[in-house]
Amino acid sequence: MICSTLLDMAKDAFHEVVKIALEKDHWRISHDPLKILIGTDFMLVDLAAERLLIAQRDQEFIAVEIKGLSQTSTIHQFHAVLGQYLNYRLALRVTHPKYKLYLAVPEETFNTFYQREFTQLAIKEYSIAIFVYDVEKEVIVSEYS
Repeated sequence: MICSTLLDMAKDAFHEVVKIALEKDHWRISHDPLKILIGTDFMLVDLAAERLLIAQRDQEFIAVEIKGLSQTSTIHQFHAVLGQYLNYRLALRVTHPKYKLYLAVPEETFNTFYQREFTQLAIKEYSIAIFVYDVEKEVIVSEYS
């Protein structure tokens, strides 16, 4: 059993902001966090959510890893984010194949650091799905997938 202090430490500073933004976008939070166990390896994806697609009479499932990198983020920090994202996506494919993984990024960071040439190349190369959120308004402003 994981103690709640460890879970709280794992939460990004923008966790509640993204949670509220997803709810405003008609997502129902189903896991906070989503726990993944493969063999002896344990991972925590920040959030999982679902919403009903009325026109298709189906459900859409997402997992969201929240990152609040600043506009002065370094490429080294991005390497860690990318590695975490790719590992979580692989783990979800095995344990929760219906879920699509998103990286949630603050709008300011997306408009600066995530517009750099190498960052854009990596997003395309690895097909990174991104929710861009407004920290102050607590809304999803755009989605890239």
